[in-house]
Amino acid sequence: MTVSGAVATVGVLALQGAFSEHIQLLRQAAECLRTQNTHHHHLNWTFIEVKTPAELVTCDALILPGGESTAISLVAERSGMLEPLRNFVKVLRKPTWGTCAGLILLAEAANRTKKGGQDLIGGLDVRVNRNHFGRQTESFQANLPLPFLGDSGVDQPFRCVFIRAPVVEKILPHRTGIQTEEACSNDTIVAPSKTPVDELAKEELNADVEVMAKISTRSPALKDNEEHDHPGKEDIIAVRQGNVFGTSFHPELTEDPRIHVWWLEEVVKAVEKRQQFELADRSK
Repeated sequence: MTVSGAVATVGVLALQGAFSEHIQLLRQAAECLRTQNTHHHHLNWTFIEVKTPAELVTCDALILPGGESTAISLVAERSGMLEPLRNFVKVLRKPTWGTCAGLILLAEAANRTKKGGQDLIGGLDVRVNRNHFGRQTESFQANLPLPFLGDSGVDQPFRCVFIRAPVVEKILPHRTGIQTEEACSNDTIVAPSKTPVDELAKEELNADVEVMAKISTRSPALKDNEEHDHPGKEDIIAVRQGNVFGTSFHPELTEDPRIHVWWLEEVVKAVEKRQQFELADRSK
């Protein structure tokens, strides 16, 4: 990845949802990186729509887009993509980012869901509350500071678009196996357990969940929303666990590439870390 002319392939799951919008912003983000004075500028990025296991195998990283999480999981199951996706995220532990519906799919537990209503991929030790902010008609936007973007993320708030969005309701303890306690709850589904392929994948899987962004429940947009209770002072809307990242909102529905730039930089770090691990392993 650090060698001039190296290629990194990023896939966007294209079974349903806003996948083309992600591709457009990824291209903008790659151009931003090329103009920066960092070692990332000489990378040749390839961005592809992923619909088959064969396409997924070629990817160094993956985005699960916003859309309908139930529809995405159903199409993934019927098209033979569900297990390859779980392998990508939980066994190989490659860099993955889920937006809105993608965050739901990456959660280890999701409530407000009938048993058997949909499948989860897993990868983030969190419980999400589906459709937390209400119905389609109660969609809203909020300009929020995002410190993980650096100074620009604080000085220039990001326009976050929430459409039938989930929130992270609870950060769960890491379990070897499924989230047993969550599985016993009504209207809650859990992701199946998977075994990481090696020590590096296990390290990423066992990382602590980091809260990356919150929204104040005193926001006028939320105070006007009577669909759900907001018992705390803040709702968690972005988390990261190792190299798996999830956001409640839709950065792909803006013209702002900053989160995509940040994420591509994280992809570079993850792929370089994998290369160094494999090189050290071969030299033993």
